[in-house]
Amino acid sequence: MVEFGKKLKERQIQEWQGYYINYKLMKKKVKQFTQQLRAGAQDRRHVLKEFSRMLDNQIEKIVLFLLEQQGLLASRLAKLGEQHAELLREPEIAQMSELREAYRDVGRDLLKLLYFVEMNAIGLRKILKKFDKRFGYRFTDYYVTSRANHPYSQLQQVFKHVGFGAVVGAVTRNLADLQDRQGSYLSIYDQPSIAFQDPVIDSIRAAVDRLTHSTNFLHFLGQHALIMQDELPMPTDEPVDEQRYHFASLMLNLANTFLYMVNTYIIVPTADNYSLSLGAAATVCGIVIGAMAVAQVFSSVYFSAWSNRSYFRPLVFSSIVLFLGNVLYALAYDLDSIAVLLIGRLLCGFGSARAVNRRYISDCVPNRIRMQASAGFVSASALGMACGPALAGLLQTNFKISKLTFNEDTLPGWVMAVAWLFYLVWLWISFVEPAPLPEVKPIPQEEDSARLENGELEKALVQPLLLSSKEKDGDEDGDDDVDGSEEANEESHLAAASIGSAYRLLTPSVKVQLLIYFMLKYAMEILLSESSVITTYYFNWSTSTVAIFLACLGLTVLPVNIVIGSYISNMFEDRQILLASEIMVCIGIVLSFHVTHAYSVLQYVFSALITFVSAEVLEGVNLSLLSRVMSSRLARGTYNGGLLSTEAGTLARVVADATITLAGYFGQKHLLNITLLPSLVICVVSIMATCFTYNTLY
Repeated sequence: MVEFGKKLKERQIQEWQGYYINYKLMKKKVKQFTQQLRAGAQDRRHVLKEFSRMLDNQIEKIVLFLLEQQGLLASRLAKLGEQHAELLREPEIAQMSELREAYRDVGRDLLKLLYFVEMNAIGLRKILKKFDKRFGYRFTDYYVTSRANHPYSQLQQVFKHVGFGAVVGAVTRNLADLQDRQGSYLSIYDQPSIAFQDPVIDSIRAAVDRLTHSTNFLHFLGQHALIMQDELPMPTDEPVDEQRYHFASLMLNLANTFLYMVNTYIIVPTADNYSLSLGAAATVCGIVIGAMAVAQVFSSVYFSAWSNRSYFRPLVFSSIVLFLGNVLYALAYDLDSIAVLLIGRLLCGFGSARAVNRRYISDCVPNRIRMQASAGFVSASALGMACGPALAGLLQTNFKISKLTFNEDTLPGWVMAVAWLFYLVWLWISFVEPAPLPEVKPIPQEEDSARLENGELEKALVQPLLLSSKEKDGDEDGDDDVDGSEEANEESHLAAASIGSAYRLLTPSVKVQLLIYFMLKYAMEILLSESSVITTYYFNWSTSTVAIFLACLGLTVLPVNIVIGSYISNMFEDRQILLASEIMVCIGIVLSFHVTHAYSVLQYVFSALITFVSAEVLEGVNLSLLSRVMSSRLARGTYNGGLLSTEAGTLARVVADATITLAGYFGQKHLLNITLLPSLVICVVSIMATCFTYNTLY
């Protein structure tokens, strides 16, 4: 897409524009080499040599400028160090404040330099990927390996940010020292328990982490939320985000996420018994559990659209609907009506505000803490998933008040109704509606053309890293690593206006990732929703035992993500972890089949653990890759990437729960194998699709 070039034009540092990688030139060369090879005018080895030389020259230009700027920063730090030493002899609070601000200015300039390096690294990565796709050759592996390991490597300056550590350390140490000395003569070493925090230093650390693509637990966990962020860095802070952000409102969104997940899974251990008590078959629990997912398919769309105008009103509506839904769910027992039970669950699904929770984090939380907020969203979901069944296990009582029955079947409804009522009061008191975003008016095409005619055409042609606004590239990934290309018109940077237009933005790689997401959600829903029926039939487990089993599965989410995010993802590529996780899910499904005469608790628990844990690992890696290969036009608007993934997962849950109910007609004896068979087929298909698109995943 041309949008990549437009973003770079907006965000590049103008006074440094001559030192960026000349992306436009490199792209044209790729196109030229392709045509020459097809015509037989060039030898492949000559093309590889010539393209390597051009890349070396571009990287050398970047690195020499980078070293020059680092030298200037070092000189400024040396002069500030002399002033700091004088102030140590004769401390003055006013001068310390000025010196601290001078160190912050150095930090801001360092941040600009980090953004410069990151933009060049993105451009380099994209042009390498473009070359690989055009030539069908793994040139990236050869180029990076041969240059990165050489003793005179200049590529390390770009990707390893050599020399930045010393500058960051000097700025951090002196800022901390000056901050502690303002109004006091204590050193930071006298108060080691007080952590030093500064917005400039926080931004620098975030930029360094982003530049090195370092993966930590919070980053890995945050990717589960699929809250898409712009790939290119912003050279300045975003005051709009700070004005819209409100901590209590963020906590209310996370609380909404937690309560909704508790509401979803609290009925799983008792849904089969509740169905039997109302005169239905035990396998009707599939419909009871899945009714919430059916409604969520529709609620996700209207909540996503509603969040374009407000966040407070959708959350209020969600709380009221969920309160009414849970009351109806609880009253169904005394009314002896399976219809009321299903209506209650449908209302709960219509109150799903997860799209609003995602949009609030995406639109209102500043970039510097957005990853932590995303990790909080996923953690709240995982905690709710574990607490739901655990809470159901504690509600093992039976009594009546007037004509209302309170037992293990109805208490989940009553407890959640009270929880949503308290949440509604807290929401009404504490939530602050964010200020509306300023409207950005696009430049009219006539004005843009006139501007080019008035002498800016020549300047536009020499812009590094940019594409001509009317250039239409025919390569398959364009400038945003997506298949197909678009005219650089007014619509090229607008959000998708409908599900259809969003679907047309999906590349084969994205479709495969959504298929994988569908598969893992289907496998998990089959495992969780039929657990009560299966364990009762084969092992005669009580409701409390089922609740403990499901709670233990839910509690594995965070520890597994800690291991994957902190260790495994630093040792292997995401696509390698993706394929390995799919294979492990497949193994878990195969081990779950009832083949022999005896079906043991050990076999069921072991296979369920493999399936669930592997699916959790797969979800994190899958959404990480999905956020990279998905068009940036799906990062905003009603029909965004988060909505598409939510719809894929919700549809998987609906199909899985319907499968359980339909399989019940063949008897509980065959329920396990019949429901596992579609899981196995979908898993095998997804593995084949992953192998087919493996080389397009980065």
